[in-house]
Amino acid sequence: MNTAQSRETPAAQAGAAEVEVAIVGAGLAGTSLAAVLGKAGRKVALIDPHLVHHDEFRAEKIGMKQMGLFEKLGLGPVFRSLATPMTDLHVFRFGQLFERKQAWEYAFSYTPLVNGMRQALPAQVPLTVGKVAEVSTGPDRQRLALTDGSVIDARLLVVATGYSEAVRRAIGVERVEESKAHSLSIGFDLAISPQEFGLQSLTFYGRRVADRIAFLTIFRIGERLRANMFIYRTVADPWVRAFREDPQKILTELMPEIAARCGNFVVASEVEVRQVSLTTTKGHRRDGVVFIGDAFATTCPAQGDGMHRVLTDVDCLASTHIPAWLETPGMAADKICAFYDDPVKIAADERAIRASIYARRITTETGLEWRLRRLRNNTARHLMILGRKMRRREGLPAPRAA
Repeated sequence: MNTAQSRETPAAQAGAAEVEVAIVGAGLAGTSLAAVLGKAGRKVALIDPHLVHHDEFRAEKIGMKQMGLFEKLGLGPVFRSLATPMTDLHVFRFGQLFERKQAWEYAFSYTPLVNGMRQALPAQVPLTVGKVAEVSTGPDRQRLALTDGSVIDARLLVVATGYSEAVRRAIGVERVEESKAHSLSIGFDLAISPQEFGLQSLTFYGRRVADRIAFLTIFRIGERLRANMFIYRTVADPWVRAFREDPQKILTELMPEIAARCGNFVVASEVEVRQVSLTTTKGHRRDGVVFIGDAFATTCPAQGDGMHRVLTDVDCLASTHIPAWLETPGMAADKICAFYDDPVKIAADERAIRASIYARRITTETGLEWRLRRLRNNTARHLMILGRKMRRREGLPAPRAA
């Protein structure tokens, strides 16, 4: 029996289990929050329909800012044991090597990450495997009835159910689409080995507006070579269907300059595609319940802000708001609103939505304003390339990338 199985809470329990915080959803957001609160001595119930998190294609790489939040939360050692670090990043623009950056990034597969985080939960925070049938919330106590008849009574309910809508609807909270079918994330393994690839990470930016490609990034996850591509199309787009049928053909045509480096883009796995819409939440300022991560808002993963939002929510709640809320009686909406009005959370959410919208527009918009912006950006980049070539001729060292 593995660690998670040995700490599974039996479904049926006599009477109601009373806790300080009930968390519904044991994805990254819910599991991280449960771990941090459990280590702080809080009595927590973590509820999810599945003992083992299902296969799910989501975020697969983060940078130092997100790693810093894992460390701050005390989750750094667990995360590092499940991730592949890299420091040497090659960036291609205009079909050529644009820069070589020295910066920390960490690659991982989302499902093993969540399952690994679950297995590392403190012993006092078992995973309750069950599905929520009924929810009642109020200014003092929150009540969850599971489909097996067991009941969990809590002072605070945290909804961390990601894209799932069942609990949101039961509470009466609405998801609002700000940009429907905003982008597509595409993931697949390459047949070439990391050793044959030779690099730690390579990112190739699209060249033509008509291609609607933000970028392709290729990196190691353990002994696999993984590719993520972010594009601005819908799942029903004929281009997407053609890509699924023959990704190698399309990639070698789009990016011939790096095809040989990538084993001519021979794909060694299923092509995974995930449509992303930008959404926010309406009607969430209410007694007793707080929404976090993708249950509160969704943004495009291309900029890496989704993971940052999740970890920021966990940090704000675990380090500031939940300890303060539990010190005094009641859990009315005025307490809950302090989280939604937290300037740190607001800044993280606004930065993510702003970056998501800007990235799509700078890549795809054909109006004069955006053509001029691309011209300005590309002119500056071409000048950087020219300056680098001139320094090489003169034998001067190139400036180090940040």
